[in-house]
Amino acid sequence: MPDQYQSLIDVGFGEVQAVHEGCREEAPRRGYQGAKQPQRRSVLRKIHNKAKVYTMKKPVAPISLAASQLGEIRHVCAFFNSDDEEYRVLLPFIKDGFECGDKAVHIVDPAQHHNHLRRLAGIGIDTVAARQSGQFELRSSTETYLRDGRFDQDRMLKVFEQLASGNAKGGFPLSRIVCHMEWAAEGRSHLDDLIEFESRMNDVWQRHDDAVICTYDLAKFGGDTVIDIMRTHPMIIIGGILQQNPFFVPPEEFLREIRGRTSLTANSWQQAT
Repeated sequence: MPDQYQSLIDVGFGEVQAVHEGCREEAPRRGYQGAKQPQRRSVLRKIHNKAKVYTMKKPVAPISLAASQLGEIRHVCAFFNSDDEEYRVLLPFIKDGFECGDKAVHIVDPAQHHNHLRRLAGIGIDTVAARQSGQFELRSSTETYLRDGRFDQDRMLKVFEQLASGNAKGGFPLSRIVCHMEWAAEGRSHLDDLIEFESRMNDVWQRHDDAVICTYDLAKFGGDTVIDIMRTHPMIIIGGILQQNPFFVPPEEFLREIRGRTSLTANSWQQAT
């Protein structure tokens, strides 16, 4: 792990350090309030400087999410230890969206569609009526992300641009998009492209007011991947709490780094052969 991120872990996320070191047990929860005041001010200043480029939009009403408020920055990575934890945190956000008349787009493993619909029905959502009206769209994660068996970043950027509220049919005020990302853990070859794609998506969501939650099961992803995923999202849910993300790196900077890393790996492989 790069040294510059170790201090952020120490101040912000005790859980992440445990995951990165291979420990799957829940670590003590610590927030910015748990840091000493000079450290806290320094971390918050870094977060503000990194995220401010994504706030140059018209003011929007905040959205309640994970014991906090989601403001103008709405690209969120959410890390959970179980399905029960995930639904406990996200179902109030999902229900609120239906009640506000927002469009719901859920991208879920096809094997989990029945369970997902059952969870929605359990909070009083009539998924049949919502699908008929166009308010609710349940998509398969494999068909969405892995058409023809491969992950294509450029194709996926176009898919999400079309899903954005400004382009979607139906006249909904905004979309609340929940993406289950377990599919990426099943094919490790997808991870590098996925991490680059997540960073590139910030430029799409900068132009729209939609709320986008990318959910990751901590038991299925290694520590290095978790750290990279964090660095591509300006907002994060960890320990069930939404926070601004001290790991976030703006796309231009992050993409330059990861492409340089990929080039270095390729050169090393060529030299070894």
